[in-house]
Amino acid sequence: MRRLPIFFVLDVSESMVGEPLSQMEEGIEKIVSTLRQDPHSLETVSIGLIAFAGKAKAITPLIDLVSFYPPKMPIGGGTSLGIALDVLMKEIDTQVVKTTLEARGDWQPLVFLITDGKPTDQPQASVARWQKEYADQVSMVAITLGKNADMQVLKQLTDDVLTLESSTEEDFRKFIEWVSASVKAQSQQIEVEGQSSGVSLAKVSEGGLTLVKNTEQYSNSDPDYVILTGKCSKTKKPYLMKYAKIQTAGMDQFIKQERFGLEGAYALDNTYFEWSSEQFTPESVNTSVLDGAPPCPSCGNTIAFAICECGHILCMDGSGFVECPWCDKPLQFDMNGKGGDFNVNRGQG
Repeated sequence: MRRLPIFFVLDVSESMVGEPLSQMEEGIEKIVSTLRQDPHSLETVSIGLIAFAGKAKAITPLIDLVSFYPPKMPIGGGTSLGIALDVLMKEIDTQVVKTTLEARGDWQPLVFLITDGKPTDQPQASVARWQKEYADQVSMVAITLGKNADMQVLKQLTDDVLTLESSTEEDFRKFIEWVSASVKAQSQQIEVEGQSSGVSLAKVSEGGLTLVKNTEQYSNSDPDYVILTGKCSKTKKPYLMKYAKIQTAGMDQFIKQERFGLEGAYALDNTYFEWSSEQFTPESVNTSVLDGAPPCPSCGNTIAFAICECGHILCMDGSGFVECPWCDKPLQFDMNGKGGDFNVNRGQG
């Protein structure tokens, strides 16, 4: 049986923490559940899942629908698109059966690349290799969650670049339904017509998506989020604090400095470091532009926003005494002092 290989290449960078990552996990489950109800898809579709942050890995090899089990998504620092492309190309080379003189191989693979940010690596060499060796043999659809992705780079990978500008639950549901319908249509075309023509974009608007035509209308400015990485002083596990840009309803021109409000704090495990880039030069942000300080999401300590002399963020209770989980240095904070604003390193995004 000739398979229809479907690869999902998913951004699991820090900016996806919280609801976006939960939506993505639920979305993959919904896609698989929907396709399992379609006899054409059951016969042909195989799914592979690649996740990327600062690093990239195939967390599910190409496998048939019945055997596919949606994994728990990791999260890490960085958006290494070039490394993700390298992993994708390796998976295509090793997992997709090629046609030979003796036998017909798999159908043309479909790739859904989903990201919400700009590359933090240097993807040019990988993009060039994709253009030269794979672009004509693989059907790719790149989908951005919001407007902060690098549209110019994505357009070098595929003409089919779509953006999901709204993040409401309803719009995300429509988006997932469009992906499911696109895969079903492709599998049905293979079964009935014996050919593969790639994903049709005729009904993208029904999925809440917009086809990107003019990349110049999209800004290359910094994302609308500030992500900070801390470590729990009790468990020594990482956590993220996510701040979203405060919208000022057309008053931006009168405000000298952007402000970011706390969106949430999220406990992680140490796999975060396994998925984070090691070649990262951090940028700083001053605490004066950040509104809100959460308790530690890992242990419940009342303060999750203390900073050590080593430059890292940690949590502490109200005693003022703590050992830094980053450098193991004993610290004493003045709990009665007012303190002042200070710079902290932003996460990798």
